[in-house]
Amino acid sequence: MNKPNVVIFMTDQQRADIRKSRGFSLDTMPFLDQWRENGIDFDCAYTSNPICLAARSSLFTGRYPSCHGVRTNQNVEDVLYTKDILDVLKDNGYVTCLCGKNHTYRDPSVDFDYDWPTNHLGITKDQCRSEGEMQLSDALDNESRFIDLQSTAPGGIEAQHPYRNVTDAFHFMDIVKGKPFFLWVSLAEPHNPYQVPAPYFDLFPPASLPQITTKVDDLKKKGIKYKFVNEMWDKILGTCHEDRILRDRSNYYGMLRLIDDQFRRFIKGLEERRLDENTIVIYLSDHGDFVGEYGLMRKGPGLPEVLTHIPMIWCGPGIKRQPVDVTHFVSIIDVFPTLCDLIGVEIPFGVQGKSLVPLLQQKDIPEKEFKVAYSESGFGGLYFDSQDALTPQQEGACNDWDTFDCLDTWTQSGQERMLRKGDWKIQEDMLGNGFLYNLKEDPFETHNLFDDPQFVQVKADMLQELVAASLRACDPLPPPRHRYRYKRHPRGYWFQGYHTTKDEGIIHANISRFHRAK
Repeated sequence: MNKPNVVIFMTDQQRADIRKSRGFSLDTMPFLDQWRENGIDFDCAYTSNPICLAARSSLFTGRYPSCHGVRTNQNVEDVLYTKDILDVLKDNGYVTCLCGKNHTYRDPSVDFDYDWPTNHLGITKDQCRSEGEMQLSDALDNESRFIDLQSTAPGGIEAQHPYRNVTDAFHFMDIVKGKPFFLWVSLAEPHNPYQVPAPYFDLFPPASLPQITTKVDDLKKKGIKYKFVNEMWDKILGTCHEDRILRDRSNYYGMLRLIDDQFRRFIKGLEERRLDENTIVIYLSDHGDFVGEYGLMRKGPGLPEVLTHIPMIWCGPGIKRQPVDVTHFVSIIDVFPTLCDLIGVEIPFGVQGKSLVPLLQQKDIPEKEFKVAYSESGFGGLYFDSQDALTPQQEGACNDWDTFDCLDTWTQSGQERMLRKGDWKIQEDMLGNGFLYNLKEDPFETHNLFDDPQFVQVKADMLQELVAASLRACDPLPPPRHRYRYKRHPRGYWFQGYHTTKDEGIIHANISRFHRAK
């Protein structure tokens, strides 16, 4: 079998809906909107958890955060799985490479065959390759993750990390000619700090931006976590809050166009090397960004669409060109098992995602397997509020009111679960607080119908689906040690008729080796 190369081209904190093809008024990513016509663009793709480390750990393990253990950005050493994407691809002869941001439980310098790292802030002086890169590195290192560049980023386009990441990807592909490879091009953008060089800084001027759909008053309907984050931004930004959001939005849209141009450059490089015909390319993001909705930027509270809904596009050999898929719900945890299926290897035990191959090939689609999307948030316990003695400074979320980490004790405590089905979305927490939205009529979730008597049957149906999805998301690890046989579909499906062989039952029952980060 001629094994296809695998490329995951990943962005950090990219909203799914801010593209012309999604009805957005600005043409932020024209090449991506064109390129998607070569494969399948999943309109209903979701992350497992809208924070970086949890979502990326789900991408690698095919497991939900409540099961792989990385439920916050602080739990990297707690990951739990049998085999992940690197294990499987390496076992099958793939040469592996990371170009860009890691933020997983893996050590790139040890676990990847090649590694050229970048992150949100500057790189070390000995890694800078030009005067422009040194200028950008100095600027980024002098900025906090909150304070944004209010003028054009120095160094020019070629100093930007996405440009460098693509250049490094070309270098890797030139090294490994003739060998199957797994390449993770992992951009740290359009994450904050929302810095962008010319000409992108002026491409979408603040004064010309479309109006935000929601307003700060809508936060009153969203719960205590949203209120806390908004109050923190008000304390830090004061009267310049609205102006800062306008500039951040402008820069965010400019960063999307920068990414689009670099993605175009990457695809052209694949074609020039004649690798495109045997390379599966997956474009996706780990989670979204508020980008001004509800008067917020970045991420933090809850499971809103702007944070959980992600772009996901597949192109390559064996993937049928087709119109955008607006019907089937898919997840970031489905990427790993789908790749296993495509290269013809068994999906490791403990993986909770399912194979998307029938959707990619438009053949024998098990429709019921793709009718809902499910996401999680929270590390447990009770919620924190203003009556607690803990302060953001004590916790480490805020430093002298000049910076703020929106992923903190207040936004990540408790437990919340979300389910999408059709036009409807339901969310509930451990205290029974519920939210029900008709996303066709209310895409930004400002009208909670959970207690509306007109929708009591819809709520009952959605709660039933949420309970069932939560049970399917229960961890299969560890399996029974004696006598009992664990039954699972080879593609990770739940509703398809399937019967195991005797040997399959024995193999699944005897798995006892799990991996944890070192």
